[in-house]
Amino acid sequence: MAKNVTTGRRVPAESIRAQIHAILTRWGMGEKHAATTAGIMVETDLLGVDSHGLSMLMTYEEGVQAGRIKIGAEPRVARDTGPTALLDAGDGLGHPVSAMAMNLAVDKALQHGVGVVGVVNSHHFGAAGAYARIASARGVIGMVTSSTRGVTMVPTRGAMPVLGTNPLAFAAPAKRNNAFVLDMATTTVAAGKVKVHHLNDAPLPEGWVVDGKGAAVTDPHEGNAFVFQRPEGGITPLGGVEDRGSAKGYGLAMLVHILGGALVGSSFSPIRNRDPRKDLPHNIGHFFLAIDPAAFREPGQFENDLDEVIDVLHATPPADPAEPVLVAGEPEDRMREDRLRLGVPVPDSLDVLIRGICDRSGAPYLLRPNN
Repeated sequence: MAKNVTTGRRVPAESIRAQIHAILTRWGMGEKHAATTAGIMVETDLLGVDSHGLSMLMTYEEGVQAGRIKIGAEPRVARDTGPTALLDAGDGLGHPVSAMAMNLAVDKALQHGVGVVGVVNSHHFGAAGAYARIASARGVIGMVTSSTRGVTMVPTRGAMPVLGTNPLAFAAPAKRNNAFVLDMATTTVAAGKVKVHHLNDAPLPEGWVVDGKGAAVTDPHEGNAFVFQRPEGGITPLGGVEDRGSAKGYGLAMLVHILGGALVGSSFSPIRNRDPRKDLPHNIGHFFLAIDPAAFREPGQFENDLDEVIDVLHATPPADPAEPVLVAGEPEDRMREDRLRLGVPVPDSLDVLIRGICDRSGAPYLLRPNN
């Protein structure tokens, strides 16, 4: 697991939530959807996923100004067949419709045993794990996938990027332990984490990014350029190179796009890019699955079994006594406790960018550091 590299003055989570909310409402998002979006974004920062929280506002601003993101959009139900549904995000930002979709999937699972909800005509929705956690918090298993707009992954044996980071998240509730929460990109690393290293001037681990000839790139600014600006090079599939299993990451990325893209009717970016219009909405798709364990076993039996599994993993002798064996979700849970207590680090470079958004939108600047 890569260490979190974000540094900077510590800002209380409530100040970040208020800042995001103020900017979103000044852009024209309704109060209810702004509260939902700000809540998900600050929770993402609390969990240490700095690439998908506050730092996304610059990208969102560009989309709003270009007319791609319809910030005041109201999601609607396009299809409903009982255990399944399709929501139309109306070209809005992805957070409000995704929270709605995951909760609807859970409602359907509690009624039918399983609930599946797709979303079409959406934009970036933040961290997939935030929505999987909605399911586990309500006592069911949740799985989330999403298509992406960026073209950043160089497929196994390829020379140019074709796929995106294509996220996959899965959460399952336990009883005594925290929920198991797997939240991962199907690339070796999320594109946003390359941006975080760029903002913090921190070297990239070898194997994250390759240039147009497949050579490793460790300079964070050069790597950021290959991922976000240059047509050649990009991020490797999970596994890095072919003899280390990159075909698995490549295959998982396709699985994610099939569910979060082709199934719901969203776009595939290399095809979408054939239309050069900058105001064309991204039509990102999302997929939300909820399973009620009580549909398979007596209430509580699944959670008890999962607790026993987690207990065995925790009892595994660690290679380093200072680094005990954890399960997915626990590093983020620990980070959340730390950041609730001390505040979320906001790099000076990010702070400058947020001040600029406030100036342009007329929103008040609210990122006051902890005393």
